[in-house]
Amino acid sequence: MCLIVFDWRPEAATGSLLTLAANRDEYFARATAPLDWWVDAPDVLAGRDLVGAGTWLGLSRDGRFAALTNHRDPSAFRADAPTRGSLVADYLSGPVVAPLDYLSRVAQRGADYNGFNLIVGDLSQRELGWYCNRADTPPCLLPPGVHGISNAVLDTPWPKLVRKRSEIGAWVARENAPTLDALIELMRDPRVAPDDELPSTGIELDRERALSAAFIETPHYGTRGTTALRVETTGAGLVVEIAERSDDDGSHHIVRPGGYERRFVFDVSTSNRRDISTCSTPAS
Repeated sequence: MCLIVFDWRPEAATGSLLTLAANRDEYFARATAPLDWWVDAPDVLAGRDLVGAGTWLGLSRDGRFAALTNHRDPSAFRADAPTRGSLVADYLSGPVVAPLDYLSRVAQRGADYNGFNLIVGDLSQRELGWYCNRADTPPCLLPPGVHGISNAVLDTPWPKLVRKRSEIGAWVARENAPTLDALIELMRDPRVAPDDELPSTGIELDRERALSAAFIETPHYGTRGTTALRVETTGAGLVVEIAERSDDDGSHHIVRPGGYERRFVFDVSTSNRRDISTCSTPAS
């Protein structure tokens, strides 16, 4: 993923626990499988990168959630680094581990990877953690609120992140439970930022400008799919609703604009909750 915005309400007794919208940006030539239950890991629901075998966002039947964005730093990119998508796949398909414990283990070998932001959560335990291997802070659990991640550290105020974080925040405040279709449309926004608001990440101006859109359009690279997720608590359990709108129907032929959709709904039983503490996030 290259843009994730979400509303996190870990203390909710009923209603929305997590409301999230995300865009995955990738080269169009990179083969991808759409959102589905994995054959080799039947409890994992995610899309799949068919080159590295990992994923960018997914859930498990027991209520685990994970998502990843790349941290943009072309000067530090290594072609021989391990695939970052495995960090999401390993959390979802492996033994149940508390989010902060998993992120701490990842941090021990964070230098092996190209830059990334990783969110992992145990939604039945109301825990959502974040780690960036290019940040000066250790892994931490996220406090309640509206957050965003693009290709810099959590809540870095890039124009598209600020705009979409503000829009999803206003929407959930107004409607509490916006539809998945509405969340997807929120992210299909091709507007680019003014040049004087662009970040400087070490790439040429024309590309910086193109990548400033929430929905990216360039000849060979862009937003490949949009995911909308809502997790609601009933007090006794969780209901997960997720939809993906993609430019690839599974045949690996890109058709713009994307209209291929997958939708899933499933229940998660909750277990006893633990008391948790959360980290501070950057002001913006």
